[in-house]
Amino acid sequence: MVQFLADVGLREADDPTVLEWAARHGRVVLTHDVATMADFADERVQAGLAMPGLFEVSRRVSVGLAIEEILLIDEYSLEGEWEGQVRFLPLQ
Repeated sequence: MVQFLADVGLREADDPTVLEWAARHGRVVLTHDVATMADFADERVQAGLAMPGLFEVSRRVSVGLAIEEILLIDEYSLEGEWEGQVRFLPLQ
């Protein structure tokens, strides 16, 4: 099930807060924030904290391709498969 930050009261939250929420709820994060989010995700992993996964999608990736990739990931991923990983879409 998809949840948007605005729907859980995190619309203006900083990256560490978003990643902490995602970890507490076992949610993989999908973001356009390719500037800073990965650094904070890496810091969580290095500190031994939970980080269920982060997918970054450049705004240069077409919406159609991003949707295709997200649907494939959703359909074929195993529970916990992306733990501690930062990936960029499209996957290659």
